[in-house]
This record gives sequence, structure tokens and C-alpha cells, in this order.
Amino acid sequence: MAALIDALNVKRKTVFEFENAPFYCMDADVSTPTARGGQTLVRLKMRNLLTGAVFDKTFKATEKFGEPDLQLVPATYLYSDGEGSHFLDQESFETLTLTPAMVGDALEFLVDGTLLQVHRYNGNPIALQLPQFVELSVTYAEPVVRGGSASGGDTKMARLETGIEVRVPPFIKEGDKVRVSTETRDFAGRA
Repeated sequence: MAALIDALNVKRKTVFEFENAPFYCMDADVSTPTARGGQTLVRLKMRNLLTGAVFDKTFKATEKFGEPDLQLVPATYLYSDGEGSHFLDQESFETLTLTPAMVGDALEFLVDGTLLQVHRYNGNPIALQLPQFVELSVTYAEPVVRGGSASGGDTKMARLETGIEVRVPPFIKEGDKVRVSTETRDFAGRA
């Protein structure tokens, strides 16, 4: 049987199960009463990992949550079609299919062979976790814009193989591979 987690012990970044769904704690606030006999309450800002919904809920400190059967599995992006996006599980070598809602904006960073992590809940894929940086090829680079950044350095706009546009230094040209942050969508260096 899975261990139980007291609501009082749920901290930021904790994953727990509530109402038969996995949740991720985004923030936790404990309020201790000043009156004698009052109950300690825990207010959690939490994200449902199945639906992506974010909400606040208050629990008694003694309430308990289960640990979800949640795994991170290394996988490689294969392709996308009308059914969804397909990934190869690097441990079991089975093909995992995620719906467009599960993949979301991550598809903009995916090219054949991209290595990433797939979240599995009770054995079923539910979401992706992209690496911090991805390497993509430049398919088009505009001419240099003089003074195009706040620091006064010259930059230019480049379109990458997945369609993302990022500002890059003037020495980057078509065909170069660049590293892009999956969080900020900014140029992070030459690959």
C-alpha cells in the first residue's frame, strides 16, 4: 500500500493524490489558530496533472493524501498525426500516444529524435516534461537589426525548423544549430 501524506507535510513541489487524481502543489500556506482548540488549516494552491486545472483548496492539517502512482519515463519523439503525438518509451520500447491537449505548446520544440520525459499515471501517459534546452536548426535568418536589443548589441530574427522565431546574434546563419530555452523561448547559444 502506498504511504499517506499529511496535509501539514505537503510542501511546494510535492505530488499527491486527491479524489483519485494526481496533483502538484504549487504553494502551501499553514495557518495556525491563535484561539485554544482551533484547528490548524493548510491552504494549497494545486494543479491537477490530468486536466491542468489550478485552484486553491483548504484542508485540515490532519487530512491525509495518498502517493500517486506517477513515473517519469525517458522517451523519444517520433511523429504527430491526427490521433496525437507519438513517442517511443526508452525503457519498454512501446509507443506512447499523447493527445494534443496533453502535449500543448511543447509540440513547437519537438523534432524527430528529441529526448524528453513522459509522465505516466497508473501506467498511462498524461503529460510531457521537456528538457531545459532543445537544439534546433535555423531555416531562415533575417538581416541584422542595428541596436535591436536593450543592451545595445546587434541581433536578428531567425525562424527555426519547428516554426519558432527567436532573436539571435548576427553571426548565426541558415543551417546553424542553436540551443533554445523551452521555458523562455530565448536563444541560449550555438549547438
